[in-house]
Amino acid sequence: MFTGLIEDVGVIEEARDSAAGRELRVRSAFTGLADGESIAVNGACLTVLSRGDGWFTVAAVLTTLGRTDIGSWGPSTRVNLERAMRADARLGGHMVQGHVDGVGTVESTATAGDARLVDVRIPGELVELMVPRGSIAVDGVSLTVNELPRAGVVQLSLIEYTLAHTTLGDLRAGSRVHVEADVIGKYVRHLLAPYMAQV
Repeated sequence: MFTGLIEDVGVIEEARDSAAGRELRVRSAFTGLADGESIAVNGACLTVLSRGDGWFTVAAVLTTLGRTDIGSWGPSTRVNLERAMRADARLGGHMVQGHVDGVGTVESTATAGDARLVDVRIPGELVELMVPRGSIAVDGVSLTVNELPRAGVVQLSLIEYTLAHTTLGDLRAGSRVHVEADVIGKYVRHLLAPYMAQV
């Protein structure tokens, strides 16, 4: 479990295919990592395979590669990093599982006062899980749905702190992003599904 509050922005140093899947070596400021620890990398929960001074490795299996954009990452790709939440820590963002639901595409960005508005087209199956002022994780960052300006599009309002301390400041039209819907919404949809089918 994660909170969507990014702790570090890492850089992919190496990406290669191995028996473990798509293996990534990530340069990071994290210290005290343990083998087997969970880390959200752009919102995808991955397991630390090895680590050293200023770096760690993780691997994405085929299932993960099919649901994310990890297969396109290469050396110099910047990634948002968050270690798993401790039970005694504040939940400053929202409950983020690290299970990417789909890949969205940035349609446009615009400046509005002291914020940057980013419109993201999301996969169709996620549309019904989005509500204005509801929670969403984009590339692992806990955010609020600002508006639903068009069918299939979520608008985000990014403050200067988020732009400066995550990779979201790099987003441009055409950028691909990991999207995780609010877990509460997913449970509600699942529980209501049998009843909605009868309507």
